[in-house]
Amino acid sequence: MNDLHLNQPRRATLAPTLTTLPGAVWTAAVLAGLLRLPGLLWPIRPDEAGFTLVARAWDPRSDSMFGDYWVDRPPLVIALVKAADAVGGAYFLRAVTALACVWLVVAAGQTARLIAGDRAGDRAGDRAAIWSAVATAALTSSALIDPVVAKGEILGIPLVVTSFGLALLALRQESPALAAAAGLVATTALGLKQNMVGGLVFGGVLLLAAWLTGQIPRTTFRRLARAAAAGAAVPVLATVAWAVGSGVRLDALWYAVFGFRGDAFAVIASGPAGAPHARAWQMVGIVLLSGLAWILAGFLTRLGAAWRLDRTVTAATLAVILVDTAGLVLGGSYWRPYLFLLLPGAALCVALFAGLDTREGAAMRTGVVGAVFSCGVSWVILALAATGGAVKPSEYYTGEAVRGAAVPGDTLVVFGGRADIQYASGLSSPYPYLWSLPMRTRDPDLAELRTVLAGDDAPTWIVEWVDFHAWETPGADALERMVHARYDVHGLGCDDRPIYLRRGVIRPPLVLDCDQPWSWRGRAAQVVSVG
Repeated sequence: MNDLHLNQPRRATLAPTLTTLPGAVWTAAVLAGLLRLPGLLWPIRPDEAGFTLVARAWDPRSDSMFGDYWVDRPPLVIALVKAADAVGGAYFLRAVTALACVWLVVAAGQTARLIAGDRAGDRAGDRAAIWSAVATAALTSSALIDPVVAKGEILGIPLVVTSFGLALLALRQESPALAAAAGLVATTALGLKQNMVGGLVFGGVLLLAAWLTGQIPRTTFRRLARAAAAGAAVPVLATVAWAVGSGVRLDALWYAVFGFRGDAFAVIASGPAGAPHARAWQMVGIVLLSGLAWILAGFLTRLGAAWRLDRTVTAATLAVILVDTAGLVLGGSYWRPYLFLLLPGAALCVALFAGLDTREGAAMRTGVVGAVFSCGVSWVILALAATGGAVKPSEYYTGEAVRGAAVPGDTLVVFGGRADIQYASGLSSPYPYLWSLPMRTRDPDLAELRTVLAGDDAPTWIVEWVDFHAWETPGADALERMVHARYDVHGLGCDDRPIYLRRGVIRPPLVLDCDQPWSWRGRAAQVVSVG
């Protein structure tokens, strides 16, 4: 088949079609949301904690978008964290994430129906919608990736997938307004994580392929391209306007959002490779065990069949997979939630094949079943580990111990970049870097940290969560000498991590039990109260 259906514009809009999605799509969406809710009962994680602390202290100045704390993220994601925190505390962002997962699954189902329905009829469209929604729900909820943490990846992919649907509608209806909406939504995703370019890639390649294959004339291509570019420019211009209005230099904005990544990659490449390599292999295992590999391979090994089905969508899907995979590989750090970046491409793969009564359709549906099975098994294992006390939040216990011994006005620096310890302690930090990578990149010889420790604003407490020499930093010896000259070991945190108290300051002993199993029911009220 070719894509002649795209030459026959319809006047349908996105909103009415949502009301007629199969009930199974909505069921999958609700389940995806519900499976994020147990995360409300688990202590806040490092990125969530760091973003919350940055948001609470947000005070833009010329050389720093966020003021006292520095982070390499766009202002939009910190604004979202700040809004969620204002509504319901730090943990409310996880409730927002649950709603985002509902939105994501519905958007995946709707996009699949747009891809398959016009080509093969309503029945195939509904089947594709159901299978795509189920696959997306299973991968989003998999405990192999991360069913707890609320980060830019999981918050941004609903926007990416929504932009897919808008781009398809814009092309089908030859609508500049929908093209502008697709560009706007796709670029907004970059405000939540700056490497989320999948929406822009899909829309651009879809439109280009439609013109090159003769499905739309050049005049239509230009009209839609201009509209999409105008829509994509809106979030960029809004961010620039905010920076100018807040007194933030544009070079500081650019460096924090994009420029820092090049410097950070050089730091990662020159540092010890053991931990990143181990995480990379772990991610490979997760891709294989989660069913994600089967889904992606089901598309990549059947490109010819996909091309015959739908040339424009096949080209756009292939571009999304290649670009997102390259971004994942070149990132260098390889944390598990980064795998969420591959989910929009996987949803497109399922949409192309799963609704068909063919070998390709059967193989893709088998991959989705595998993803569902893997999700279920991963949750069983997680539940057993959590209820059996095998999983203990050492960082939270350590920060909680400092909180119990501290008095108002105390401050804390956590060496090693564990913002969850900082958050659990309830103390602010006089050092601007709450993550290890910004510290290693922007303070490579620890001169800024040593200046803080030597000054009047020296922290009351220091937690050596990572050994001072872990990254073979040039200033590690000098830092260690300064700490031992001005601080005494006041106790040990979990995993025997030293906790230092500034010499001459009197505080009660630390009280903590690192072997205490975490009880979700028993600690829920306490966790929420801290948030």
